Amino acid sequence: MAGKTIELQLHKPYPKQQLFYECYQKRVAYGGARGGGKSVALREKLIRMALHYHGIQILLLRRTYPELRENHVKPMRLLLQPLIKAKLVKYTDSAKEFSFFTGSSIKLGYCKTESDVLQYQGQAYDVIGLDEATHFTEYQYSALTESNRLSGICREKFNPRMYLTCNPGGVGHAWVKRLFIDRKYTNDEDPDDYVFIQAKVYDNDWLMQNDPEYVRALKNIPDPQRRKAFLDGDWDVFEGQYFTEFNRDIHVVKPFVYPEYWKRYISLDYGLDMLAAYEYVCDVTGRTWVINEVYKEGLIVSAAAEEIKRCFNVSRADAVYAPGDLWNRHSDTGKSTAELFSENGVVLTQVSNDRIQGWYTLHELLNPVMNESGEKEPMLKIFENCVNLIRTLPMLQYSDKNPNDCATEPHEITHAPDALRYYACGRPFSAVTPEPKDYDVVDYNDEVGDFLSYRT
Repeated sequence: MAGKTIELQLHKPYPKQQLFYECYQKRVAYGGARGGGKSVALREKLIRMALHYHGIQILLLRRTYPELRENHVKPMRLLLQPLIKAKLVKYTDSAKEFSFFTGSSIKLGYCKTESDVLQYQGQAYDVIGLDEATHFTEYQYSALTESNRLSGICREKFNPRMYLTCNPGGVGHAWVKRLFIDRKYTNDEDPDDYVFIQAKVYDNDWLMQNDPEYVRALKNIPDPQRRKAFLDGDWDVFEGQYFTEFNRDIHVVKPFVYPEYWKRYISLDYGLDMLAAYEYVCDVTGRTWVINEVYKEGLIVSAAAEEIKRCFNVSRADAVYAPGDLWNRHSDTGKSTAELFSENGVVLTQVSNDRIQGWYTLHELLNPVMNESGEKEPMLKIFENCVNLIRTLPMLQYSDKNPNDCATEPHEITHAPDALRYYACGRPFSAVTPEPKDYDVVDYNDEVGDFLSYRT
């Protein structure tokens, strides 16, 4: 440092931020409500690490570039200006990268689409920071964990880790809630690796002193669900969730043996990017259970049909519902996708692709109503083996363009709900209780006679 001291205007962390700075677990999430000082805490933590460690490689991400520019690129260039002037830090605008005199670096990036995350595959980052992690899909998060490993440049003992900031809501709400709030883990996930530090607006001393109007605005949010999410950090509700009715406790059930006379249906959403198909049974009251799913990508029509026949009882289905666009003819063959399915043993029934009416019908099916026993129960339930439907349905958000519609991005989470919507649009019939068989008097007398003979 050439014998002179250069001070950075790093703010004094308040207690919750200090806990975040001092946490070194493999996965650390910070936040939970609006105004908790998340972005500044993450940004300054990574700067402190780059100054402390020699050769550490850091990646800092937001979902979109405008968010990245306003929340990190501009503030970091301003904050690090004294070091940039002293040539102790170099900023490369084309790469969006800060290179420190310690040999450490902070690269800034964004992942607006699912495929954007692929640019980081094959690279190694000792530390990855996800700002507003609930804006990232689970696929993006999982892909980034593969890049969170020792870079080989750091000259000190170091354990790779990820730091996340988050609020309730967004497309990644479900996976963040599972890992850090509900703490439900798979066999490959170690609970000791995950830490959540809750921070609310009341923990932000600067905001409380300098912008009391912001706190008052949060308290005055008229929608109680949004208010609970923004002010209290309630993870059971969040802004923008389309199917607020969905509740795992009442909509997800264990598989059971159902009567053979119940109606059986199939619906599907097909494309080369994904086949999402579901099998249903419907009882005499009209209540539906989603009993099985096929969720596979990269299948041509013949392979998709074979997979459906392998996993579902197609011959027993009363209808296989699909959207009208599958009846569009291909210019190369003159055949439609529906024809190709039929040639491969899966005959489709066309249903309306009216998105709004379809979603409205699903709202009704998910909404608990009074059942035969006088208790509230939804008209649609899902077997717990339909993991992709259970994962994606609560992740759907309202469209920015049409407040009555669901957002179509990220596209990966729309396939299963779309297939479910086609079932709702099919207006399936309820099962009919079989009539009791006429009693056979002759057989009865024979049986009685045999019994009496035996007794005699």
